Amino acid sequence: MEGLGAAASTIAVVELAAKVASLCLEYSSAVKNARADIERLRQHTDSLKTTVEGAQKLLQGPHGARLETSQKLHEALDDTHSQLDSIATKLEAKLHTGRRAKAMRSLGMRALKWPFESKDVEKIIANLQRDQASFSAALQIDQTAEILDISRKIDLPRLPVVIGAAFDSQTNEHDPRCHPDTRVDLLAEIDKWIEDPSGKCIFWLCGMAGTGKSTISRTVAARLSAKNILGASFLFKKGDGDRGKAAMFFTTIASQLVHRLPFLAPHVRNAIENEPAIADKAKGEQFQKLILEPLNKCKDDPHIPALVSVVIDALDECDGDNDVKTIISLLAQANALRSVRLRVFITSRPELPIRLGFTNVKGKYQGLALHKIPEPVVEHDISAFLRHELARIRDGYNSQALEGLQLPPGWPSEDVIRILTQMAVPLFIFAATVCRFVDDKGRSNPTKRLKKILQYRTATYDSRLDKLDATYLPVLNQLTSGRTGQDKTDLLAGFRDVVGPIVLLAQPLSVRSLARLLNVEAEDVHDQLNSLHSVLDIPSQIDAPVRLFHLSFRDFLVDPTKRTTNDFWIDETKYHRTLADKCIQLMHQRLKRDVCGLQIPGKLRSEIDQQTINTSLPSEVQYACQYWVYHLKESRGSVRDSDPVHSFLTRHLLHWLETLGLLGHISESIGIVDDLLALLDVCYDAYPQSEAY
Repeated sequence: MEGLGAAASTIAVVELAAKVASLCLEYSSAVKNARADIERLRQHTDSLKTTVEGAQKLLQGPHGARLETSQKLHEALDDTHSQLDSIATKLEAKLHTGRRAKAMRSLGMRALKWPFESKDVEKIIANLQRDQASFSAALQIDQTAEILDISRKIDLPRLPVVIGAAFDSQTNEHDPRCHPDTRVDLLAEIDKWIEDPSGKCIFWLCGMAGTGKSTISRTVAARLSAKNILGASFLFKKGDGDRGKAAMFFTTIASQLVHRLPFLAPHVRNAIENEPAIADKAKGEQFQKLILEPLNKCKDDPHIPALVSVVIDALDECDGDNDVKTIISLLAQANALRSVRLRVFITSRPELPIRLGFTNVKGKYQGLALHKIPEPVVEHDISAFLRHELARIRDGYNSQALEGLQLPPGWPSEDVIRILTQMAVPLFIFAATVCRFVDDKGRSNPTKRLKKILQYRTATYDSRLDKLDATYLPVLNQLTSGRTGQDKTDLLAGFRDVVGPIVLLAQPLSVRSLARLLNVEAEDVHDQLNSLHSVLDIPSQIDAPVRLFHLSFRDFLVDPTKRTTNDFWIDETKYHRTLADKCIQLMHQRLKRDVCGLQIPGKLRSEIDQQTINTSLPSEVQYACQYWVYHLKESRGSVRDSDPVHSFLTRHLLHWLETLGLLGHISESIGIVDDLLALLDVCYDAYPQSEAY
């Protein structure tokens, strides 16, 4: 063994391990009293052989020379070889004696004797396990080095990822998971699908707004992660920047897969080195080169698991109907993978583009609609959730209430739980909003707030009101309680002027940034939001983003059918125009040549410190530059001579494009400019025609 390279040494160890395992099998059929020890030694030898074979394949592979730690395993390999050789020699010696005795027919193979005591076997196994751990650790170190290497070589502009899209990201850490007593049968069905070797590659869970799809997806992702079979997750969210787009979907999935499955790193790196502009290629090419091909190239890798899963939540919140259908079509190709079972769990509303997408891959997915789950099951789950959450609220309130003012142990009663459950079914978002409303600390006590909810019991079944009315009107009507006439009108106008922009933003902004964008005082924004903690995720820090708890709140406010029935109705077109105007005004004020004061034309974006950019371009200015065209388009606006847009472009077009480059969005500027060109209102009658025509 001495003098051999690490790769050659692994070959010798693998051959000896196979020999020892084979000898153990022969002893196992002939020795009666030591079978347990024989089987244990055989199993550990087989396990060691598998690990060393893995090291052998990696060391002999195209990147073997880079595996520095594994190349230094000579001492451990020599020790293992010596132990296995000694074991094999003793086994063969006894086996030879036993075979000679076989000639004595009266004794037969019973003359064969196992040469080791149990304590000897214990020591041998301990030594083999020690060496196996050394091999495994070395491989893990080298694989980690591969990840770090690919991270150094692949910068974000080349393989961009969406921050906050993963289920376990900091952005999503406080989002709820299913209560242990809820969704039991559904989660069991999903587990069965995941574990079924012959199952479909996609599981599509669909349901209308507020039925709990996202909570289920986060729970599924957490369970799969705990089993170490989650490869990646992407939680779409409309109005949350890149989380509402498909542009970086596959690059984000590929990046997560590399971190979860380190052996993919060299293959993904090669794909990027062969096509540096892969992030700008069509989604089909990204999926093929960054995901499918790397997985297929690892089919002989000993570390590739039998099963890898991907969780995708709220696919309906992805902008672009064609993108949605493309994603479904591409993911269905996972069915053809032979190196690994790839399982994709998808949740969405049953929107038309998604239904069409799944129609095109019929036979490659398993589907389940939440509205088809028997109502008693949904009632049970919502009831269990309400009972748990309201008990938590009661205990929290009692821990701070004065003695004598505490809520009774049986609060709320079973009748109240039953009524709330009936009001909620099938919307989990109703139950969640109710609990946040009742738990709004600093307001009236929980009993009084619960009574306000129960006032809507009758209205819930009124044909003029739907479930979302019963969900959100109790929260909003408290704002105008006791207000009449002009006072109420002014309050509603103030609500719309702040909440309207919030629910229409393409990316969440903080209270401070929103105030600067709208050109109002931050205190005024805070005052409007102070009573909306039940429906908006309002952080305690002024510079943290304000987010919607659920997209259904936006749906409720902008629903055109509620224009005359909902006092809080928001004119979507009007407030998109407001946002477009405010963005243009802000850019007029802030953009200029060399906006970051670099004084070095042509300096690479990667060489510019992010803090320098953030100081010169605060978040509201960054937002305005990225999304003013989006808001103009959604407002059904146009671009005409001498209007504010024309004036802005005449003065700041190059400044704006420079800013997009500083923000790392220059590749998107082509699409933005295309949208802008589509908004040109060209009046040909205003220009004299040439005589040539």
